[in-house]
Amino acid sequence: MANVVLVTGVSRLLGGLVARELARREDVGRVIGIDVVPPRRDLSPMEFVRADIRNPVIAKIVDRYGVDTVVHAGVIATPVAAGGRSSQKEINVIGTMQLLAACQKSETVQRLVVKSTGAIYGAAAADPAAFVETHAPTRHPEVGFARDSIEVEGYVRGLARRRPDLEVSVLRLANVVGPTISTALTDYFSLPVLPVPLGYDGRLQFLHEQDAVASIVHAAVGDRAQIVGVTNVAGDGVITVAQAGRFVRRPLLPVPLGSEGLWVRGYHLSGMAELHSGTFKQLAYGRVLDTDRMRTVLGFEPRWTTREAFRSFAATAGLTLPGVDLAGSGLRRLRTTTSAMGLGSDVTTTPGGRG
Repeated sequence: MANVVLVTGVSRLLGGLVARELARREDVGRVIGIDVVPPRRDLSPMEFVRADIRNPVIAKIVDRYGVDTVVHAGVIATPVAAGGRSSQKEINVIGTMQLLAACQKSETVQRLVVKSTGAIYGAAAADPAAFVETHAPTRHPEVGFARDSIEVEGYVRGLARRRPDLEVSVLRLANVVGPTISTALTDYFSLPVLPVPLGYDGRLQFLHEQDAVASIVHAAVGDRAQIVGVTNVAGDGVITVAQAGRFVRRPLLPVPLGSEGLWVRGYHLSGMAELHSGTFKQLAYGRVLDTDRMRTVLGFEPRWTTREAFRSFAATAGLTLPGVDLAGSGLRRLRTTTSAMGLGSDVTTTPGGRG
């Protein structure tokens, strides 16, 4: 039983949902949620503490509450969410360093779960058919969220060496989609016309937002034998970019692969989408994660396949248009539906927000 669980990033969708699910479990005693801003929805019986994990005060919070399980879901995916790329990197990297330092010093922390991303594998022409956890990226991501996640995982490995008694799980999630979450790829597939790399049709793999939450909760409360270090988490199967375009009923516009920078800047300036650097490479070369370890060691089975997860997004995908500003955010999206699952976001574009 987890007596006291601390969850970071609870004001964003996935972190908030994880905290809420943990707080509702009978085998969890107490859940403490941490973020720099309060959640926009009621997450009771979770207890919220407003704090910045970049501040050493996080160590005092861990000690004060006698935390035995830490779930780090606070790595921010977009610079807009953090107020710029510099702030994003500080929160992701410096914040993680402070949190891990608190875990290292604590006499009560026994388990650490870190939400990471399959984006650390990058995307390149020489990629394997499916990445296993021991594969190094064919080409390391150079900037952004994926690069931050590589650094985060490096610091986690260092902590695991210094504290071999800790039960450490790092979950590399495939691209998360669903009816409420907003990410770079859901932004992309909500565009009225989809620019696709000319001559390519990459294989895509997705994880439903509910399965993303369930996998993190499972790692936080599962048996000790299931705490196995790095694990890929993704839905079964793949779809191609062209198939995804048909699911959302968007026309495809073939463009040169090297023109990504122009499209990324154009969509950013117009407020239509916040695409990650490297999005076009993923669309061209694809990215597929091997999930054998997820099933045989972690003991987790997603409820949604890749196709089902993407269809659940496509069924409610709105149309991104320039000049339509919802909630005064940096992005402007016209979405057709909302959902009660929304718990705040990194970027307030839809009631669901970013994960």
